[in-house]
Amino acid sequence: MRLSTVILPIDRWHEGGRDAWVRAEELGFHTAYTYDHLSWRSFRDRTWFGALPTLTAAATATRRMRLGTLVTSVKPFSPIAS
Repeated sequence: MRLSTVILPIDRWHEGGRDAWVRAEELGFHTAYTYDHLSWRSFRDRTWFGALPTLTAAATATRRMRLGTLVTSVKPFSPIAS
């Protein structure tokens, strides 16, 4: 059986963010996901980091564990507003 986990991008990398990803790999998780939301109700008064920079950093700190976004937000883009 392969187990996966979700790690919220709420901690600065040097203040526990890295440790969460490393610990997930040490615990044997097959995959770790993070969310790509604009906000999260429980953490609306805290910093919320971007999913892709978080996954990039996680890739430098892990060796075997697969990484991915659990949800990826569609960011609206208007070519007219450019």
